[in-house]
Amino acid sequence: MFRTALLMAAMTALFMGLGYLVGGTTGMAIALVFGGVTNIWAWWNSDQMVLRMHNARPLPPEAAPDLHAMLTRLCARAGLPVPALYLIETDQPNAFATGRDPDHAAVAVTRGLLATLGRDEIEGVIAHELGHIKARDTLTMTITATLAGAISMLANFALFFGGGDDEDRPLGPIGAIALMILAPMGAMLVQMAISRAREYEADRAAAEMTGAPMALASALKRIEALARGQVMASAERNPASAHVFISNPLSGRGADNLFATHPATENRVAALAALAADQQPRRMDTARPRTQPTPQRPAQTRIPRVGRNKGPWS
Repeated sequence: MFRTALLMAAMTALFMGLGYLVGGTTGMAIALVFGGVTNIWAWWNSDQMVLRMHNARPLPPEAAPDLHAMLTRLCARAGLPVPALYLIETDQPNAFATGRDPDHAAVAVTRGLLATLGRDEIEGVIAHELGHIKARDTLTMTITATLAGAISMLANFALFFGGGDDEDRPLGPIGAIALMILAPMGAMLVQMAISRAREYEADRAAAEMTGAPMALASALKRIEALARGQVMASAERNPASAHVFISNPLSGRGADNLFATHPATENRVAALAALAADQQPRRMDTARPRTQPTPQRPAQTRIPRVGRNKGPWS
């Protein structure tokens, strides 16, 4: 909760600074009110708003019984209530979790993930998302995505309303343009400062939950390789939400590391390999060792498509 409060305070302070630069003291007061309302709205609606951004729809148990059984089994291991399960209609393999707390959480998977990954790999991905839910990262990620987008919108206002030269509008035209560019970058840096470390922790939680860290490592490598050829339109429209996914869904994923939404996949795989090596001695005492992912595909489920997309389950 301290990390969430610190994030909300930092974003609100950035709001106020932007408001002052755009409209002086009046603008700062308006920005403070707007920032507070946005924080409250983001907290209350955090289990639904990211789902709406990506047009996710509920995935009922009868459409994917194996996936629901896997989710229930993992939640029992983690001591979590079972979150709602959603499907995103895109061929890019990916997934994310959202919600303000474990009792109001949801896990969303893409059709591409279900169609291309094996059972153990999907289990690793689902466990990773449950790791975020258990650590309450989902609230932080959702609030970050909301406020980063709002800061970008406020910065754009500077171009139209912040170009005066009086005391109430301290920015000149050049300052307004600079603010429009630099403010979203500042919000992005705040967002990225906490995002990458959280991914490592969720990877570790998934490895402990499943006992198969290399299954998740295999999933991460396959997701990265397959995602290069698939554009997720909803993520391109809402780039501020990219950090909620298990792997960067944006087509411009080759950006500089300072602005990366996720750690490099090779670094995550190396960390998981170290966990696998550490777990190996403990597996000697178990009846069912799981050192490598099982090359199985999920049972095909009759999930009807929405829109014009076509694929193996159409």
